[in-house]
Amino acid sequence: MRTLIRNGRIVTAVDDYVADLLIDGEVISMIGARIDVEADRVIDATGKLVLPGGVDPHTHMEMPFGGTETIDTFSSGTAAAAKGGTTTIVDFPVQTRGHSLLETLETWQRKLDTNKPVIDVGFHMIVSDLSDGRLQDVPALVKEGVTSFKLFMAYKGALMVDDETIFEALTVAGEQGMLTMMHAENGGVIDVLVRRALSEGKTGPRYHALTRPELAEAEAVHSALAIAELAGAPIYIVHLSAERSLQHVGEARQRGQYAYAETCPQYLFLDESVYDSPGFEAAKFVFTPPARAKRSQDALWRGLAFNDLSVISTDHCPFCFKGQKELGADDFSKIPNGGPGVELRLPLVYDGGVRTGRITLNRMVELLSTAPAKLFGLFPRKGTIAVGSDADIVVFDPNRSTVLSVENQVSLVDYCAFEGREVHGVPETVLSRGRVVYEDGKVTGKPGDGQFIRRTEHMGTLSPQATPTTAIRVR
Repeated sequence: MRTLIRNGRIVTAVDDYVADLLIDGEVISMIGARIDVEADRVIDATGKLVLPGGVDPHTHMEMPFGGTETIDTFSSGTAAAAKGGTTTIVDFPVQTRGHSLLETLETWQRKLDTNKPVIDVGFHMIVSDLSDGRLQDVPALVKEGVTSFKLFMAYKGALMVDDETIFEALTVAGEQGMLTMMHAENGGVIDVLVRRALSEGKTGPRYHALTRPELAEAEAVHSALAIAELAGAPIYIVHLSAERSLQHVGEARQRGQYAYAETCPQYLFLDESVYDSPGFEAAKFVFTPPARAKRSQDALWRGLAFNDLSVISTDHCPFCFKGQKELGADDFSKIPNGGPGVELRLPLVYDGGVRTGRITLNRMVELLSTAPAKLFGLFPRKGTIAVGSDADIVVFDPNRSTVLSVENQVSLVDYCAFEGREVHGVPETVLSRGRVVYEDGKVTGKPGDGQFIRRTEHMGTLSPQATPTTAIRVR
């Protein structure tokens, strides 16, 4: 199967030019000013942007949490991702105490086999138990293409691990060429604040935000960076939301530490005023960390522009308002933490970042595609437009607008966190390994079109000494 994309404006992290692009089977086979060959399909991209498919390194499909499970399966969630111009996600098997890392991987592989994905899927590994020699599984895990850990400094009794486990995991990860992701919040302090609030009869969803203050995140970020430095290992802070946390990451990078951080659209476009929503409506915005004061948004955009923040992910963790969020109707601490967003990342960031001049087109591509591909062992197969790379392509119309609404979303969740927001710029056609998975407003990909992706070791960038697109290998 040959597909020819004609006359599009091809934009990568470093390039911006008008050309034709030929796809042969699953890969890009030719790029040129004018390609005259027979093709099974021709896509006219005149006046459109041709972008690498997005790589979202932080999603939670079929994740058990708080007595329930995220509503999107690997089938529905990857269909939603395809609509939003994302062609690869990296999700999280969750190790439960008493089970090995390889057992956990097998459990999630069965989920993927049952609800087959529309686009490609890789796995990180959430670690909660390293007792009884479980670190011996790590080389086998790497061989299976799972080359990153995630650790939690919050959620005591469920996911939270102690400093000893963090240090051990970071050490072995560094030795194996892996990257460790950190959910950085001071869980002990947060638990005390939650108990105090509940004892005072403060049970509504707004207290989720008030009991998870910025300083609890910043302190944990500082601690995580210090432990990583002691271990001599790279570290990646997930869903960074606060200005003070960002300062710690920036200082570490200036010292030459291999420290990276992501933020998410909810922190760039929502602020703490969402918790003033009437009644229980604020539960829709109970994600962790919570939305912050508006002043943090400017700091995050500066961090994105100047490379102290390396990636924009989504942390897509969808729980329905009805029946799931309502589990915490009388106690905010029982509201499942998480929100949807996997299909909205590209339109939101283009509209609110590129059109407003906060970031360039090239930088947007780096943040949504190239940098996560490099950091998580997918580049150059993913994350760029080049001969030999997978034909993961987004034909993007910068002039078309749409209104975000639950009525037109693909995710199974029953609300939209950005309901009623108009965005300018939307994906028109999305190809995953040469197969059209979204066009004309509809997901055309089928469960099974995607596949499990084995990732290689960590590759990253060092700032400010190196430019944002200079790759180095970390061992």
